[in-house]
Amino acid sequence: QVQLVESGGGLAQAGESLRLSCAASGRTFNLYDMGWFRQAPGKEREFVAAISWNSVTTHYTDSVKGRFTISRDNAKNTVALQMNSLKPEDTAVYYCAADGGLGLTRIPGNYDYWGQGTQVTVSS
Repeated sequence: QVQLVESGGGLAQAGESLRLSCAASGRTFNLYDMGWFRQAPGKEREFVAAISWNSVTTHYTDSVKGRFTISRDNAKNTVALQMNSLKPEDTAVYYCAADGGLGLTRIPGNYDYWGQGTQVTVSS
């Protein structure tokens, strides 16, 4: 079992930055690939970024490439999402998720554990 708790959301103006953090319980955190997803009102949950268990591989959705950076610290059981140059269209609830399967994936259904989400609101 892995429990995930996100923090760091809030209100930002366009162009500003926010840093999301996800704290994981359990001694097997370093065996999981980790992902960040988001869900805006009335929309489906969408992939944002993912990082492999050993930080070697990262994936980003096109809309955040060059603006967002995912990272992890296996010694501290944390994964972070640094969000720069925020846009109003980044407004959503952001979720971190853990995937115990093989291969880094963008598919929400492949993730085994989810956090409760943290709200990010970007005003223009």
